[in-house]
Amino acid sequence: MSRHLHIVCLDVPWPADYGGAIDMMNRIRMFHQCGVQIHLHYFSYNDRGTPNELNQFCNTIHVYQREKIHKGFSLRLPYIVSSRMNEELVENLSKDEHPILLEGIHCTGILQKLDYKGRKVVVRMHNEESSYYRELARAEGNLAKKLYFLNEAQLIRKYSKHLPKDCIYACVSENDIRVFKDEFQLPEARFLSTFPTWQKVISEEGQGNLCLYHGNLSVPENEKAALWLLRTVFTKVRFPFVIAGKKPGPRLRQAAGLCQHTCLVADPSESELNDLVRKAHIHVLPCFNKTITGIRLKLLHALFEGRHCVTNDPMVSGTGLEPACHIGNNSSAFASIIAQLYHQPFTTEEIRLREELLGSTYDNKKNTLQLTRWLW
Repeated sequence: MSRHLHIVCLDVPWPADYGGAIDMMNRIRMFHQCGVQIHLHYFSYNDRGTPNELNQFCNTIHVYQREKIHKGFSLRLPYIVSSRMNEELVENLSKDEHPILLEGIHCTGILQKLDYKGRKVVVRMHNEESSYYRELARAEGNLAKKLYFLNEAQLIRKYSKHLPKDCIYACVSENDIRVFKDEFQLPEARFLSTFPTWQKVISEEGQGNLCLYHGNLSVPENEKAALWLLRTVFTKVRFPFVIAGKKPGPRLRQAAGLCQHTCLVADPSESELNDLVRKAHIHVLPCFNKTITGIRLKLLHALFEGRHCVTNDPMVSGTGLEPACHIGNNSSAFASIIAQLYHQPFTTEEIRLREELLGSTYDNKKNTLQLTRWLW
């Protein structure tokens, strides 16, 4: 007897070109490989369109329009939730009793309108979103956007305290589990690692030829990290430095252009980015979040496919990946570590350590089986 599953995505999961989409899309792929009949529901609200590539993995696909802010705005509910409370979605989910996987707190608003007694509901929590939005506000320079993020963070925090306690909340980090259990009183918060594209450590021994920072450069947090590296770290060490990622802004373009030993690679293709990750000798991945939530896919990419990785405590805290990284917490420490590592070959022993740390935790097949036990 075949199993059927409703998956409700906060966004179009294809193309899988940012952390949340990678996580969602790889789950869809794994359920499909396991023979699960997938009924996909997602919200379309940007330029990602309605891709045909999803048809090969799903039995049915339903697309819903996310409400614009002037229609979806609420003084009581966070906009990320209120804009996805869709009557048609509730009707479609009510036609059967198949289990439901909700991707993100964003999609949980329908639970107050859906009779889900007798069926399993798992909510994939991509972050502790109130902390995530506070960090977005801290990194944002535009006052209007900063105020929006702060208000959203406050509403998400209030909303999270009233989430139903009879659902399973699948969290990506132990830090997030502690918040959901202790502060939001959700006893069924459990660990389920992110689903990375990378499933085998293919880092190469020896010497690379550059230092690399990569990420979505349109995100204020990532732009801030790249600018910090340019202005405070690579003024101290004059090694070749590449910044690669989507949609770099004019401020970052100008700053990179002023540094002779720096190259900015804007909007690299997947193959171009993978090539840079493998060629790099040192990955420099600072994070400036004061509140630690979720996990950064760029860190996993560097550890699965790259060589030396230099980062700071906020990037690795709670991940268990600290032994695989060189950790510094200010610009002088970053510069010193980079100077020490630049002529130091990457070794077989370091590859073996990564295989031990990453192998079982980020095994998509194993984690899909765990999720299957929660859903059926």
